Amino acid sequence: MPIDTKQKVFAAEYVRMSTEHQKYSTQNQAAKIREYADRHNLEIIQSYEDKGKNGLSLDGRPALKQLISDAKSGAAVFKYVLVYDVSRWGRFQDADESAYYEYLCKQAGLKIVYCAEQFENDGSPVSTIVKGVKRAMAGEYSRELSAKVFAGQCRLIEMGFRQGGPAGYGLRRILIDQNGSKKGILKSGEQKSLQTDRVILVPGPSEEVDWVNAIYRWYVDQDCSLGEIVSRLTTQGVRAEEGRKWTLPIVRQILSNEKYIGNNVFNRRSFKLKRLHVVNSPDMWIRKDGAFEAIVSKDLFCRAQSKLKQRGKHFSKEEMLVGLAQLLKRKGRLTAQLINADPDVPSAITFANRFGGLFGAYEKVGYTGRLGHERWRVRKRLLDVALSLIERIEQTLIECGGRVEKHSVPFLLSLNDELRISLILMESAYSPYGLTWTPLTKISTADITILTRMDSMNLEIMDFIALPFEINRQISTTITPANERSYACWRYADLGFLRPLAGRKTLPLGDLKAGVQ
Repeated sequence: MPIDTKQKVFAAEYVRMSTEHQKYSTQNQAAKIREYADRHNLEIIQSYEDKGKNGLSLDGRPALKQLISDAKSGAAVFKYVLVYDVSRWGRFQDADESAYYEYLCKQAGLKIVYCAEQFENDGSPVSTIVKGVKRAMAGEYSRELSAKVFAGQCRLIEMGFRQGGPAGYGLRRILIDQNGSKKGILKSGEQKSLQTDRVILVPGPSEEVDWVNAIYRWYVDQDCSLGEIVSRLTTQGVRAEEGRKWTLPIVRQILSNEKYIGNNVFNRRSFKLKRLHVVNSPDMWIRKDGAFEAIVSKDLFCRAQSKLKQRGKHFSKEEMLVGLAQLLKRKGRLTAQLINADPDVPSAITFANRFGGLFGAYEKVGYTGRLGHERWRVRKRLLDVALSLIERIEQTLIECGGRVEKHSVPFLLSLNDELRISLILMESAYSPYGLTWTPLTKISTADITILTRMDSMNLEIMDFIALPFEINRQISTTITPANERSYACWRYADLGFLRPLAGRKTLPLGDLKAGVQ
């Protein structure tokens, strides 16, 4: 619908600045938008501005979130939202996600206008097609840029330069110019200002270097557990990096990271295009050995790796339960922290993966904790419901022609090598605010998360709430009377919504040609 220019109409502007081009500065966008507003007799009464934000997802873009919230709540008193172009709305990797956020605004009576585009966003077939192509092009630009940046990072790693991340306890980042001359130490949070500058790691204060070597000797020579090392450091008043308290992950990172013997290793984990975190196999790592000055001897480091590997070896279920029972006898109780700190048993996550959660392992050694036998019985029954349900989901997807693979993480499936589907069983309980639901099973990152709500007595499944990846990151997993309505549009009475995800159809060649025409 064309804009009515006979009388002035209220509008809002949305601007987003990423870091790639000056032409996309918020000032340039605002100038173009205001020119458009003047030509069409629009009065801009509100601005939404996201500075230095990537356009790959809604996460971390408070202004766009606020705009959508104002639209849905009815707080928006304007009729139009002016945006520089399609890419400023977002370079979403799924074009449907971009369309979804625009649809939320449209549903609330707001019209999105792309001021620098050559098409009128009027809902016509031509406009819809062009806009769809523009959205796909915006996403493809980010994919191509990601590949180029990654290739550049790999080249710099192989040249011995550090690529992002904190130095770590006992090390410091130092800035060098294009001639290799040192320019100074970079403090926490500081970044290089010149594109030609590079960063390397150097030994930190001698006191920190001594403590790093002490950690290795305690672990290798004195057979201390990670928990005992944390306790020793804390007792002696030593603080970790940036004055933080020592934790098991910090100590484990010191004992396992090759940077302490001078090796520059990259691509151990991936988070490309702000999608799922991936742990890469060693053959995918990019490395440069001997890039930095070592602060730990190679022999000491290798002995530490041997011990870490031994602790992570494959135990049979019987061996795991024997170790867990012995830990219970020594400590009188069981927690994930106690398990992780004990060198004679696998980690807590290993127990959870092998026994369908820590509760399953605890039950095998006769430990009910503080829940009491009745509460324990209820939780065990609910876990059985979850195990039965994940089997039903798998069977439903297979019957519809899908190819399903189970993950080592409980209640997580892969469908057709395309989608990760996670099941979370929601236990009900009464609170001062009314009936609420909280997760009972492990929360895993997935493309689709299925929240399965039990009834008020925790006897029967009440409904299913299927949340897409981006939405699941934005809202609380705990469901209360205050936020229950937010889940309504993703609510289903049964698992029938899974069937279209799994189905595959082979089109005859003639149909394909007809589609092209």
